[in-house]
Amino acid sequence: MTLPENMLWQQLRQRPNGLKFRRQHPIGPYVVDFCCMSHRFAVEVDGFAHDIEGRAAQDQIRTKYINDNGYRVLRVAAARVIANAVGVTAEVVAFGALPLHHPAGGPPPRAGED
Repeated sequence: MTLPENMLWQQLRQRPNGLKFRRQHPIGPYVVDFCCMSHRFAVEVDGFAHDIEGRAAQDQIRTKYINDNGYRVLRVAAARVIANAVGVTAEVVAFGALPLHHPAGGPPPRAGED
């Protein structure tokens, strides 16, 4: 684990707000930095390597795959973790509190009903 990942792990391993995280958890062919299985979201710490040309496109493909498999993804810059790991942890907890989806007044109409 990188320094920022380790700093964030020291916070997440304390189960903030009752959220249990796994580190280096596989989702399909990808391994996410941290994963909260109960709330189905992943946290990715992006260092300078993610600023390299072409990496943004790879990150989008990776994020789409993870989203398509039922997980939300929170990306956090490594520099932010180094500057304020406790603040980033609060952001992670807030992200975990968001609902997985936002129903719009009930289920969609059945086929043939408008």
